[in-house]
Amino acid sequence: MARAFSAQYNPLPAARQSNDLNYGESRGDTMSIDRQPSAGEPARTSAAIAAAVLLASLGYFVDTYDLILFSIVRVESLRSLGVSGDELLAQGVRLLNMQMGGMLIGGFLWGILGDKKGRLSVLVGSILLYSVANAANGLVTSVSAYAWLRFVAGIGLAGELGAGVTLVSELMPAATRGWGTMLIAGVGILGGAAAGVVGHVFAWRTSYFVGGALGLVLLALRFSAHESGMFGRMKDSTVPRGEFRTIFASRARATKFFACVLAGVPIWLVFGILVTFSPELGRALGVAPLPDPATAMTLCCVGCGLGDFVSGGLSQYFSTRKQIVRAFLVLMAVLVAVDLLSPRMSLTRFYGLVFGLGVATGYWAVFMAMAAEQFGTNVRATVTTTVPNLVRGANVPMNLSFVAAKSRWGVLPAAGGVGVVVLGLAAFALTRLEETFGKPLDYCED
Repeated sequence: MARAFSAQYNPLPAARQSNDLNYGESRGDTMSIDRQPSAGEPARTSAAIAAAVLLASLGYFVDTYDLILFSIVRVESLRSLGVSGDELLAQGVRLLNMQMGGMLIGGFLWGILGDKKGRLSVLVGSILLYSVANAANGLVTSVSAYAWLRFVAGIGLAGELGAGVTLVSELMPAATRGWGTMLIAGVGILGGAAAGVVGHVFAWRTSYFVGGALGLVLLALRFSAHESGMFGRMKDSTVPRGEFRTIFASRARATKFFACVLAGVPIWLVFGILVTFSPELGRALGVAPLPDPATAMTLCCVGCGLGDFVSGGLSQYFSTRKQIVRAFLVLMAVLVAVDLLSPRMSLTRFYGLVFGLGVATGYWAVFMAMAAEQFGTNVRATVTTTVPNLVRGANVPMNLSFVAAKSRWGVLPAAGGVGVVVLGLAAFALTRLEETFGKPLDYCED
């Protein structure tokens, strides 16, 4: 029979909520963790929290730098390796699929390790792996080696964001932890904009070296950060940790897990279709000259960074996660409609809409906080790491659907059709998620 840890929480009076309180009243299918600090547990100081936020933020910065950099230098790097003609697209898709495969595998691997071995160890391990792989990408001499290094980089890239958000969420007080996830997402996504600049200024090999060096340098922050006290207490207990069967043993938990994924997929509708295929969309809209995908991606990343700060600030001000995500989804739907239904658009207006769509994707910060807050400590890292990678992985079926629909209906109707489905599912999924602002997190799923 399920056991509980806490009194029912009220998400609105968050200023009076804290993860340092004792909870003992029955609540659903969760069980308690001893709230007394374990021996040797580090004090939760402002300096330790700041170090964790900085490490996670800069780690995500290098994460998005690498993801976007590959899209920018793909053609140049493959040509230098002797690829030409139609093979540029074929080999580019191969490398992208290898990277995505690594991220999907890494999402499950790092998530489980985060609940079994610790959030900080996964955060550091993932940064180290993708930094080394990033630098090694600049040394490749064959497409085969390039592909396998994208796979390794994908595994590393999969772990940083989830581990960072989990660690910061558990270190910070309930009433203020939204600021932490806001900084992680807002600072981190700007790595994509940095990749756009570096990829245009430097040769592709040098650009990869820059990313690798940035990741290795920031690991020095590891010595100022501390492991989550919640994980320490949970580790000393007999609670099963990092097991997917715990998530899917309850229909309610399984529903929340899939709802988290669906709520985040529209973000990759923007990045994966509306921005990646901006030249094709621009041609169909009569934009002249045609949009440059690298410029569009940079503008979208800058907009997303701004949106992350705005959504995070609004979430804290209004004491809600769900309502902010809902508002940003509505904004995105409006901008997608304007984007796809505006004939003879100027290039300036097109880029302005891309920037606006980037702002609309900025609910990523609140979304990640909400995902972390939906589940107990013993599966929190597993969920928070796998969910964003499944969201990224949804780019594959979306692209396949877009390409299939494009051949039958054309570019604009295909993009619109995919958008209607994705945004509709996200709106429905949001109704399956609980409001988590101010929710105490020191509990385990039974």
